Amino acid sequence: MRRLFLLAVPLALTAADQAPTPYLAGAKVPDLVRILPPPPVTGDARNEDDRATFTETRKLAGTPRWKMATSDVTDDRYTVYACAMGMRLDAAKAPALARVFARLGDGGMVGRAKSTFAVRRPYLNQPGEICEAKSDHLAGNGDYPSGHTSNGWLTALILAELLPDRATEILQRGREYGESRYLCGSHSRSAVEAGYMAGAVTASQLHASADFRADMDAARAELARLAKDAAPVAGCAAN
Repeated sequence: MRRLFLLAVPLALTAADQAPTPYLAGAKVPDLVRILPPPPVTGDARNEDDRATFTETRKLAGTPRWKMATSDVTDDRYTVYACAMGMRLDAAKAPALARVFARLGDGGMVGRAKSTFAVRRPYLNQPGEICEAKSDHLAGNGDYPSGHTSNGWLTALILAELLPDRATEILQRGREYGESRYLCGSHSRSAVEAGYMAGAVTASQLHASADFRADMDAARAELARLAKDAAPVAGCAAN
């Protein structure tokens, strides 16, 4: 079963902190159906671009970029952003950051937009292999907007704020993470573009939460301390 980005990070929290309340729980959140551009329709230029992109990117199978897209399916924030952050972390090493990650969520914005738009994933309409299993779960979860991209870009925005000296590398990796979704074939290019916007919308709402801001302050101090003694991350020269 495909793992959700928000739940893929192992947490090292006390028993009292297990499954902490998401920052946006109970909050009134924006309507992505009204914010996002409508998805492409058959015959328009964006739809033709999506179809051409899917066909062209099937040629990437077996390449290093395909391998990266395949790895990105696993959704582990610490692994995805290790090279960009310049340090390899986990929940035990960075509990304040882990708490921020554990309380993220979009208040159901992406899910409601997916259900409303009800766009089929590209591989269901065109022949070609994708870089992950063609499961019933994947097929039943709408294409537009891309939830992986939304969560990945949200993570990039958060980490770039916490580590401003690494912002360029982090935001570049966030873009690449979203691109992995259409290079993989699991999403259309238009869904990925909408996912970036959805992630930015979520970030704007999180900053209205006093709890989020306080946890970010703690994570910022924690990462500044960890960065001073961080060892080089193996394998990053190849990325």
